Amino acid sequence: MAAVISWSKERRVGLVECVPNFSEGRRLDVVESIRSAAAAVEGVAVLDLHRDPTHNRSVLTLAGEGTPVLEAALQAARAATERIDMLQHRGEHPRIGAVNVIPFVPLGATEMSACVVLARQLAERLGSELGLPVFLYAEAATRPERRLLPDIRKPQYEGLADLVGRDPRFAPDFGPARLGPAGATAVGARPFLVAFNVNLESADLGLARSIARAIRASSGGLPAVQALGMRTADPQVVQVSMNLLDLAQTPLHVAFQAVCARAQQHGVRVRESELVGLLPTAALAATSTCALQLPALTPHHAVETRLLELLARQAAQSS
Repeated sequence: MAAVISWSKERRVGLVECVPNFSEGRRLDVVESIRSAAAAVEGVAVLDLHRDPTHNRSVLTLAGEGTPVLEAALQAARAATERIDMLQHRGEHPRIGAVNVIPFVPLGATEMSACVVLARQLAERLGSELGLPVFLYAEAATRPERRLLPDIRKPQYEGLADLVGRDPRFAPDFGPARLGPAGATAVGARPFLVAFNVNLESADLGLARSIARAIRASSGGLPAVQALGMRTADPQVVQVSMNLLDLAQTPLHVAFQAVCARAQQHGVRVRESELVGLLPTAALAATSTCALQLPALTPHHAVETRLLELLARQAAQSS
């Protein structure tokens, strides 16, 4: 049975989103066991499941009050560590463990500090109960050099296995100083992030990597954008895979247009784009504003938004 989230004034303050990434996208039974473990926790809604066989990863989107969502993430992680062996794992996407990353995102009136507390509580339990080395990142980071997830994930599982326990820079925040078959996990608290991919009609992986390098913030490109060039299941298609960290700085359509422009410079067409997980209505409104030249367009022009607001008010009045 699907979980029902209460929208009462008393409970709304604790509403959070959690988007755990798992290093399995090919074995359907394993992905389903992970999803079921999270869905079994009362008070948590599984809003989305994105599975990518080429990247060999799956992404869950969970929502609810903080404590149940933490428990759901823990139970999903437990299922993943029991079924995923990183010694056998191969895939396009960077990864450090069976449970690659677990971010907490504040929703509604929830403050970021509440998500920091949740992240650190979960990190401690992942270390003590599942024996995972855990690295805190983003707003939950305890060390400035660990704020950016790519800096933690750069060595990937194989490199991290050699570094943890030998290099003090890679001492985990929680859990043992060694990597087993389930690897390590990064846990953090961050604002809303949009994972967005653009597929190019080209077999040239070097081109995708060159475009990614040009547009990502760390190379002087678009602000608040992380990007990598990757292969896809189609050998004639490569991908620019992006994380948009702040849509106010770089909206969805700006990132898309930047990739298109650079691809066109090389005579390459964009085949399609892809969304991983969910995105806020405001992001769609901003993109529509640009495409349709409707400067006054906001999420409140969507009938679904108005309906949800009405249902929330009715629920609050009846509680």
